[in-house]
Amino acid sequence: MMPRRASHQVAPLFTLVGVVLVLHAQLAFAKDESGVTTQAFGTHNGRSITLYTLKNSHGLEIEAMNYGGIIAAIRVPDRNGKMADVVLGHERMDDYVPNPPYFGAIVGRYANRIANGMFILDGRIYTLPKNDGPNTLHGGIQRTFDKVVWDAAPLNGKTGVEFTYLSKDGEEGFPGNLKVKVTYTLNDSNELIINYEATTDKDTPINLSNHSYFNLKGEGDGDILNHEIMINADRFTPVNQNLIPTGELRPVKGTPLDFTKPTRIGDHIEDNYDQLKLAHGYDHNFVINRHGNGIVLAARAYEPTTGRVLEVSTTQPGVQFYTGNFLDGTITGHGHVYKRRYGFCLETQHFPDSPNHPSFPSTILRPGETFHQTTIFRFSAK
Repeated sequence: MMPRRASHQVAPLFTLVGVVLVLHAQLAFAKDESGVTTQAFGTHNGRSITLYTLKNSHGLEIEAMNYGGIIAAIRVPDRNGKMADVVLGHERMDDYVPNPPYFGAIVGRYANRIANGMFILDGRIYTLPKNDGPNTLHGGIQRTFDKVVWDAAPLNGKTGVEFTYLSKDGEEGFPGNLKVKVTYTLNDSNELIINYEATTDKDTPINLSNHSYFNLKGEGDGDILNHEIMINADRFTPVNQNLIPTGELRPVKGTPLDFTKPTRIGDHIEDNYDQLKLAHGYDHNFVINRHGNGIVLAARAYEPTTGRVLEVSTTQPGVQFYTGNFLDGTITGHGHVYKRRYGFCLETQHFPDSPNHPSFPSTILRPGETFHQTTIFRFSAK
């Protein structure tokens, strides 16, 4: 086919420039029919990173990206309606690489620690990369769920986004091709609902969680020691010098880990107690009080100066309460320096090192089964 002859009519320059600018804006910032806004957020290993913004009718806003499934922002009102971002994070995609504190990420295949980087399954010894002293932490080193690019798309008919990833057999030492789906859904009850699903073609351990750091005053606005925390747990799993559970389920009563009633985080964090010394603060798995397998309240946090409240409910058996003990001021976000104890985590999960503790709830997923867990973060103010 012969090329068309160029027209001699030339549009005014300002018109052409305007069209280009409009098209560029539409490509960079688009809104789905479900109310989910998408925005280009850089690249990683040659793949495009998209930032998804979820917003409900009350103005609560959540930003999440397909790199690591990271929740980059959660903007919620205080008792006077003033909005603030209540999770630690960064403005640019590049600042999340490699993300050593796991800000906002999906962690797996196995959230938390596995002792000595090994476990035995079906009579076979599996060895994993060690990235936490002698332990494997949050799944390993390179192709862990917080460091890969997930496939993603807005949910149909809901304000939400779906992330999917195939973790191949042998990845980071784990057996089986594991197909994972994680969805974030925001509703008008100011609830962020996180659903985790997975299937496998070989027996494999799995433990998934979200690793957001919260500061209900607003990210970067000082430490979290004045927050009041209630954890619905009468027992916790004490740890050894490597922060690995000893296997004991110890009552919290009479210890600085008793949060069965609302307690300031700073009230006992410096107590002369072996568990606090080993972890340099709180970094412990709590055994959630439950009857059955449904969703129960795991924890509630309250920040008195703003009135903001965070309630965490889950189907999981445990929740890791971590007080940002290893934030050391070398990481910045949104122009703020993140110092020690500037954020806390409530990581709903199975217990640490469960593959090496037969008495703990099993984390083994087998072919033909579906892993399914749900966690709900509910925001309010009083």
